[in-house]
Order: sequence, then structure tokens, then C-alpha cells
Amino acid sequence: FLGIDVYRPGIGALLARLEREAIGNVRLFASDASDILEASMPQSVLSRVLIFFPDPWPKRRHHKRRLIQPAFLSQVACALRPGGQLHLATDDENYAGFMKACLESDPCYLLRSVRVDLGSPFRMATRFERRGQRLGHAIYDIEALRITGLGERPLDHWMSESALLIE
Repeated sequence: FLGIDVYRPGIGALLARLEREAIGNVRLFASDASDILEASMPQSVLSRVLIFFPDPWPKRRHHKRRLIQPAFLSQVACALRPGGQLHLATDDENYAGFMKACLESDPCYLLRSVRVDLGSPFRMATRFERRGQRLGHAIYDIEALRITGLGERPLDHWMSESALLIE
């Protein structure tokens, strides 16, 4: 597994948890996910990308700061192998609608499902999900498949079966 987060205290907390639970199959990057995908990630190497509760930047003037944007989804599509899964989660209804619209308009993805509930039994709840639940927010789980083939780059040093978690 690969984990990417710009929030260094979050990386530190995850490192402590991985050590406490003796989990050794995770590589972490304290960086912007877009930078990693652009500069270092070979094409078609990931089987799954999980992006749970990215900052929704709710003010309209800040929407350009949102992680989920058409250009970022194109970067993710390049890293995902055909048939690879993209799973997004948020508790912000506006952001969920934007995510869905971006995926529907991108020819690299097939939108598989949008679930609205109070959490998913298929993933661990994040701190931001628990906060949203305490506030009574619905949780939006959005899943898509990468459906188009792209040119391939060599795998280099990356694991061939990996998932990317961005929180």
C-alpha cells in the first residue's frame, strides 16, 4: 500500500499506528498527491486508489484548492490499470456532487455507484468521517472503474499490486 498526505502530523500518527499494529506493507509519502502522480508514478501500476475525506474547501472562492478536479482525476487514471478501482468518500454533499460530475464527464472512468449512508462497512472510518457523523452529515461513497487503455510506462521501483490511500 502507498499512503500520501500533505499533513505531516497525520503521517506521524499513521506511522505510530503502523508500528503499534506491526503492519509493514505500507509506504508513506509526506507530499502532495498530484506531485507524486505527476513526477514519480508509472502508468497503469495501481489496482485501486482510495481517497477518503479530502478537504472539501466549501467556500466557492476556494474550490480551486480541492484535490478532486478533472486534471487530478486524469493523473489518477494514468496511474490506474484498466479495470482499476477509484473509491472516493466525503461528507460534503456539494463536493460529492462535484466528484460525481467530474467522473461522469471523464472518458477514462465508468461510474459504478454512489452510496449515501452513515458510513461504509468496507473501510475503516477516518477522523474526518467520524466528525461528519457526529455532525449528522450523510456519507457519500463514490466508486468508479478505469475503463480506457493508456500508454504504459515501466514499473520501475513501484509495487505491481498496490493501492493508494489519500486522506
